[in-house]
Amino acid sequence: MVTKDSGAAGAGAVGGDSSRPWQTLSAGFEQARAREDSLDRLVEWPAQRALLGDVTGLAVLDAGCGNGAKIAQLAGEGAAASVGVDISANFVAPPPGVELIQGDLSDLASVAGLAGRPFDRILFLQSFGYAADPVQALRTARDLLTDDGFILLTRTQPIRYAVERSEQNGTSLGEEYFATESFVYRHRNWDEQVTLTKRPYTMSDLLNTFSAAGLWIETTVEPQMSAEAAERYPHKQAVMNAYLGILMFVLRPLSGQPGR
Repeated sequence: MVTKDSGAAGAGAVGGDSSRPWQTLSAGFEQARAREDSLDRLVEWPAQRALLGDVTGLAVLDAGCGNGAKIAQLAGEGAAASVGVDISANFVAPPPGVELIQGDLSDLASVAGLAGRPFDRILFLQSFGYAADPVQALRTARDLLTDDGFILLTRTQPIRYAVERSEQNGTSLGEEYFATESFVYRHRNWDEQVTLTKRPYTMSDLLNTFSAAGLWIETTVEPQMSAEAAERYPHKQAVMNAYLGILMFVLRPLSGQPGR
């Protein structure tokens, strides 16, 4: 069994799940994401893609890109100088114009080939929880943005974990939502043998992390299943009804930050 340890937390700590077990989890994640009824295919990626808009000619960095399939798709839709970074190195064959680099999203500045390189869009698509220091990870990403660039960050709705723990522990939602002790979590749909130690976070934790990193929220989206998808996959709609879903943020640098 692989245990995922909590990493160091910065100001406004949000997560800090270290990336060590991701090499074990990554294959199971990609298999689950590729299923026809995966919430990533039905809800997350369509909403993420809509928030990105036209990427023609834009330099895009996907921090925690998994196998790199999403950054490859964006390159096929016109993104230029596209880069995916993931600690697992479990990559698809990169198409022309795409670089897939093994590295830790916790410190993008130390990833070979990224220092001083500007990006129009930087993505943390459900990968932000793996940052050892969330604030520092975002500050580093912020410094890699072009003047009109933004960060697209998605994170699981924190109430989701609180609901699950309250069901498991026979406690109240409020008790679990405001709990501060780390908890054990297994991705049943990815790999039952991998145990993650997660640190709970609240909405205020997320907002304070963005602020401490010198970022402001331009847009927030909580995507839902379409009526057609809900009718076709009622078991997935039941999951959304019980545990909510995902939060998506478009983040831009605050004026007056270094380099702005």
